[in-house]
Amino acid sequence: MPRRYDPGRRQRIIDAAIRVVGRDGIAGLSHRTVAVEADVPLGSTTYHFATLEELLVAALRQANEGFGRVLAELLPEGGGGDLAADLARALGEWLAGERTGVELEYELYLAALRRPALRPVAAEWTERGAALLARRTDPVTARALLALMDGICLQVLLTGGSYDEEYARATLARLIP
Repeated sequence: MPRRYDPGRRQRIIDAAIRVVGRDGIAGLSHRTVAVEADVPLGSTTYHFATLEELLVAALRQANEGFGRVLAELLPEGGGGDLAADLARALGEWLAGERTGVELEYELYLAALRRPALRPVAAEWTERGAALLARRTDPVTARALLALMDGICLQVLLTGGSYDEEYARATLARLIP
């Protein structure tokens, strides 16, 4: 039987892994659950991703793009204005989106604590986020702002509370020289 040409299969597998982790957590991720979710043969998942770590790396890399896109849109090169308000608005837009997606991004991000293969991807996101913020402030302040934004997001996610944009703006403004 000839091999079927399916150029989108790898991407469908990554998308399926993100859905599985979003629904069942990282503990629910296996080549089998991803194959079922992606509607592909089991061998396809292991062909494209020999290990679950490789699949998690690809999923984290893709998940990290979400907030990075929001930041890039709201913090254009050479932009001016109220940085604290812009960042608070960016957090609000991100948290107002699909909550499962935000939770998934943090679950994958925090998985790097126990899975060394994910650490470089988490570090890439930190570097990219800091570089985006450094467009409008100095590098040290950019890292501090990123850490504060992570903290605000985690508090909202962990408490199930609602996001308070004015609180975020006020706390972010305290870090900006």
